Amino acid sequence: MDLEEEAYNIIRRHKDGVFQNVIWKELDIDSRKCSRIIKKLLDKDLIIREVGVSNGARTYLLKAKEEVKEKYDLLLSGDMFSACTGCTGDCEPEYCGRLSEWIGNLMVEEAEEAGEVEEAEDMDVEAEDEDIFKEEI
Repeated sequence: MDLEEEAYNIIRRHKDGVFQNVIWKELDIDSRKCSRIIKKLLDKDLIIREVGVSNGARTYLLKAKEEVKEKYDLLLSGDMFSACTGCTGDCEPEYCGRLSEWIGNLMVEEAEEAGEVEEAEDMDVEAEDEDIFKEEI
């Protein structure tokens, strides 16, 4: 992982923002190098920068820009479109295998985004076991 990516991840972790001087200290780089990295992130329109004061020194408060999702993206889970959208089946949601698979996919995606990769893999296995159980019923 390069320094630019590491800096962006630090900024994203701090929902209310993080001071620029904290970033260069965490990355163990000098302030000039950090400024260049922040400039690249600003140029890519990934973050916003506000003037701030930390420990009496003027610095910048950095925040990650929120990703704007298209409305239809809310119906997607990976490459899988919502199971219920356009469904004409007369089923009960509690017993719908396609819906369960779609929800399981969402749970895995969310866990992966939160950095809980091992838990995501466990959820995927549990979802598969649940589908097998439902097929037997």
